[in-house]
Amino acid sequence: MTAPHGTPKVSEREARRVAEAAREQDWRKPSFAKELFLGRFRLDLIHPHPLPATEDVERGEAFLAKLRDFCETKIDGALIERESRIPDEVINGLKELGALGMKIDTKYGGLGLTQVYYNKALALAGSASPAIGALLSAHQSIGVPQPLKLFGTQEQRDTFLPRCARTDISAFLLTEPDVGSDPARLATSAVPDGEDAYVLDGVKLWTTNGVVADLLVVMARVPKSEGHKGGITAFVVEADSPGVTVENRNAFMGLRGIENGVTRFHQVRVPAAHRIGPEGAGLKIALTTLNTGRLSLPAMCVGAGKWCLKIAREWSAAREQWGKPIARHEAVGSKISFIAATTFALEAVLDLSSQMADEDRNDIRIEAALAKLYGSEMAWLMADELVQIRGGRGFETADSLAARGERAVPAEQILRDLRINRIFEGSTEIMHLLIAREAVDAHLSVAGDLIDPDKKLPDKAKAGANAAAFYARWLPKLLSGPGQLPNSYSEFGDLAQHIRYVERSARKLARSTFYAMSRWQGRMETKQGFLGRIVDIGAELFAMSAACVRAELLRTTGDHGREAHQLADVFCRQARIRVDELFERLWANTDDLDRKVVTGVLAGSYTWLEEGVVDPSGEGPWIADATPGPAKRDNVHRPIR
Repeated sequence: MTAPHGTPKVSEREARRVAEAAREQDWRKPSFAKELFLGRFRLDLIHPHPLPATEDVERGEAFLAKLRDFCETKIDGALIERESRIPDEVINGLKELGALGMKIDTKYGGLGLTQVYYNKALALAGSASPAIGALLSAHQSIGVPQPLKLFGTQEQRDTFLPRCARTDISAFLLTEPDVGSDPARLATSAVPDGEDAYVLDGVKLWTTNGVVADLLVVMARVPKSEGHKGGITAFVVEADSPGVTVENRNAFMGLRGIENGVTRFHQVRVPAAHRIGPEGAGLKIALTTLNTGRLSLPAMCVGAGKWCLKIAREWSAAREQWGKPIARHEAVGSKISFIAATTFALEAVLDLSSQMADEDRNDIRIEAALAKLYGSEMAWLMADELVQIRGGRGFETADSLAARGERAVPAEQILRDLRINRIFEGSTEIMHLLIAREAVDAHLSVAGDLIDPDKKLPDKAKAGANAAAFYARWLPKLLSGPGQLPNSYSEFGDLAQHIRYVERSARKLARSTFYAMSRWQGRMETKQGFLGRIVDIGAELFAMSAACVRAELLRTTGDHGREAHQLADVFCRQARIRVDELFERLWANTDDLDRKVVTGVLAGSYTWLEEGVVDPSGEGPWIADATPGPAKRDNVHRPIR
């Protein structure tokens, strides 16, 4: 059964089954964040703060020096914003610098940077132009290099990685006009053609880098047949293959230089040797790639925070109001404090998660997801506060400021550019659900059959026995812990109080989750407001932990230790206010009333409220037709020359 435009129509249960099958089921390595959600504060997993090897630091710093010089002398961010395009010479310069191969092993011609320094490079390049940060990130974090590194054959790596390291730009194609975070409805097909090829048909939307890409990672559905397991499968596709058409270069409110488009595949023949992994493994490959790939977004959010702090400091010292710099007025000063403290915490979260990814000792799937979620939300708030601090000048474009003789500060641009990060690579709402699923994994492992309506009584009885044994051991440990002892974590000095708060709050978080599961059981998955708040509390506690651990590291190394402790202290105090409010809102909220209002809105009960305005929207369908077939529009694919 299909929906309009050939999109498969699936039930909610089937959609969940497909998503669940794509998850990494096992936890073979420890996870600080997973333990945090279970009420177990495993400080030993992150403290002392892990550090990169000396040779990795030397190689990384050497590249950052070259990249900084390139950004300062060769990149004109205002020009990219004005012309909505990164000049070819800039992209070619990045290629010559080796920036396309930052994460690719040196044996394939890459730079072999660690995740820590790759992220530092993205923050730097993204500060010069967010569009360049997006280009480099989409190419390496989710494009061809990462899935081949994790799942490709040696032949595929030998063939494609040298190209990706120096010359070829790659893109990742999953989303379709009527398919976003629900991949069970994926419509693009890959039909086997003999034993040595597949034929692709379908349309992909929002293909970042797709307009200029040389290589594509494409997710397509292989039909089940004799000799073919079928399922969503990943392929490497040459962008200039016959039948590949970039039908549109999309334009957005921000990231105006991004090369994002609509790509159509019509009878595109792809060698079977270009399939990544087995048939049906495409979603698992995509999700696993994103485990560390998501760290690229908070990297650029950290860069944005640093820039916001710089502008807020310089402007607030220069601009006077009522006889003193505006920074000295509490209403403005509190905003500056928020930007400074939050930037420190975001960098702490990013560096800690990245170093753990480099060491590969811990499973960081939740940490990376939290970093993406928290970074994108907090960076947006920091940029909004900067615009407010700048006042009317914050709303004015950089070109307009320059035209009347003032410094061209693109505050309104960074607000527009950062907005997409709350949607990119999993919207905030989807990230809440994804993280919540991982956070309750231990509960579902032992008690999932109890709330599964399809399970028979013997299965439920067995699950009940397992759950009773698990909770008999687990629940008593949530009643007390070192967070209640006044001298615990004394090595953190004045920050020990915050570490104790995190430990206490982690146990409270786990108790709240257990109570909710007991109360709602199978309906728990529908309580998205509750789950979102649970995840947000976990994100704040993770950020507090990372900030304190980073501050203590800087204190022991003598590198701005006093100032770091001050920033960590302020951040934790701000975060504690947010956490306390979130705990309160777990049970005191308008979720039930909101659902009633939504039902009324959809039923048309409030259409009278919409009267008195005109709708400036144009004509056309809500979702574009994505029926497979030959292209009817010119190909706007633009290879870099």
